[in-house]
Amino acid sequence: MDVPNKLIVRNTVLNFFGLVVPLAVGFVTIPMVVRALGNQRFGILALVWVVFGYFGLFDLGLGRTTTRYIADGLGRNDAAKLPGYLWTTIALQTAIGIAAAALSHLAAPLIVRHILNIPDGFEAETILTLRLVGWSLPVMFVGSSFRGVLEAAQRFDLVNAVKVPINVLFYLLPLLGVALGFALPGIVILLVISRAAALGAWGAMALRVLPALGTKPVPRRELVRPLFRFSGWLGLSSILYAVTSSIDRLVIGSLITVEAVTFYSAPYEAINRIGVVPGSLSMVLFPAFSLLDAGGRTERTESLFARSTKFLLLSTGPAFILLMFFAGDLLRLWLGPAFAAQSAFVVRILAAGFLVNTVIAVPNNYLIGIGRVDVAPKYQALELVAFTALTWAGAKLWGIKGVAAASALRLAAFSVFLLIVSFTTGRIRPVYVWKHGLSGALAALGIFAAGLAVSLELRLGLWGAGACVLAFAAAAYFRLLDVEERRLLSGLLRLRHGAEPAESVGTEGR
Repeated sequence: MDVPNKLIVRNTVLNFFGLVVPLAVGFVTIPMVVRALGNQRFGILALVWVVFGYFGLFDLGLGRTTTRYIADGLGRNDAAKLPGYLWTTIALQTAIGIAAAALSHLAAPLIVRHILNIPDGFEAETILTLRLVGWSLPVMFVGSSFRGVLEAAQRFDLVNAVKVPINVLFYLLPLLGVALGFALPGIVILLVISRAAALGAWGAMALRVLPALGTKPVPRRELVRPLFRFSGWLGLSSILYAVTSSIDRLVIGSLITVEAVTFYSAPYEAINRIGVVPGSLSMVLFPAFSLLDAGGRTERTESLFARSTKFLLLSTGPAFILLMFFAGDLLRLWLGPAFAAQSAFVVRILAAGFLVNTVIAVPNNYLIGIGRVDVAPKYQALELVAFTALTWAGAKLWGIKGVAAASALRLAAFSVFLLIVSFTTGRIRPVYVWKHGLSGALAALGIFAAGLAVSLELRLGLWGAGACVLAFAAAAYFRLLDVEERRLLSGLLRLRHGAEPAESVGTEGR
C-alpha cells in the first residue's frame, strides 16, 4: 500500500488552510470578544482556550497512538487488527478522560482560590467554567482517536471539513453566547457542544472510510501495554516540549525584567508562526511514514524524507533569511523604534535557529512512524537541563540576546540530532537525502543570502530584495524541482475547483 506524492501535497495544502483560516478569524474576532466580555471574563476564557488547545497533553499521546497503529495496520494490509486498536484506545481515553474530569471537578475550587488570581465576584463563575471544561475532556479525547483514524487513512479532506468549522466556532461562539445573554459557563457549554458534534462527525466518517472498524466495540486487554508504551513516550515528549519552550521567558522574567519578556516574546511568537508550513506537512508525514514503513516501502520512504526536507527548506528558508537581513526595518514598521532597538538581534539569531529547525518535522515524524518514539523524549530530558543552564548563563551575561542565542542553539541542535539518528538507526541514507534535495536547497539558500547582502551593499532596498526573491523562486522551480514536483505544484492551482476526488489509503464504504 502506498501514499502517492499527489496525496501528500494535497493534504499538506488542506492542512495549511485548516490552520490559517481559524487564525485569521481569531485575529478579527478576538478584539470583539474582549470588548463583549470585558478584560476579566476574557482572561478566564483565555484559560479555557488554553485547555482546549493543549488537551493533547492530558491524553498521554493516545490520539496520535491511534494514528500510528491504524496506519501500521493499513500498511501491512491487516484490516483484522484495526478494530482492536481503535476500540482499545477509545476505552483507555474514555477512562482517562473521566478520571481527569473528576480530578478537575474536585480541584477547581483550589485552583481558583489559591493558584489563579481571580477577581472578587468571579470565583463561582470560574469554578463552574473549569468544571465544565474538565467534563469535556472525555469528548475531546475520544474525538482525537476517530480523527486519528482519518489521518491514518490520509483523509485530511474529511479531517479539515470538520476541524476548520469547529475551530472557527471556537472564536465565534463566545460572541453568540454574549448576544444570547450567556455568562461564561453558558459560552463554555456552547464550545463543548461543538466538540461533541466534531466527535460525532469524525466517528461517522471513520467508520465509513474504514468499514472494517464497524464491528462490536470490544477492547483487547493484550493491546493495553503496547499502546500505553508508545503513547507514554509521546505524552512525555509533549510535556517536555511545553516545559522547555517556556523556560526562556521564565528566565527573562526572573533575571531581567517583565518588559524584557515583551521585547523577546513578541518577535519569538511572530517568527514561530512561520511554523504553520512545517506543521501542515508534519500532520501528513507521521501516518505516511508509519504506513510506508509497515509495508516495507523503503525506497518510497527515503524519497518522501528527501523531498519533504527539500520542500521545507525551499518554502520557509527565504522567509527566515529575509528576517535575518531586515529585522530592524520590519520591527520598526510593526512594533516601533523601541522594539527595533531592543529586539533586532533577537530576531536575527532566532531566525537562524528556526531556519535549521524548520526541517525537524521530517526526522521527528519519521522516527515516530517507524516506532522509535523514545528517541525524542530521551534527548529532550537532557536538553531541558542543558537549555535551562544555557538560558540562565545567557541572561546573566548578555540579557535577552544571550537567551535568544541559547534558544537558537537549542532549535538547531535538536534538528541535527534527529537527522543523525534517522541516518544511523533508521533506514534513510544521508547520501541519498543530500543528492536528492538537501544539497541543492542549501546551495540555493546560500546564494539567496549572498544576493541579499550584495543588494544591501548596493542600497537597492526593496527592489533588490524583491529581485532576489523572484530569482530564488525561479531557480527553485526550474532547477531544484523535478518534473513530477513541478507538475504537482502546478496542480495545486486546480485544487480550488474541486475537479478531482480525494484519495484514501483505506477502503471507503459506498
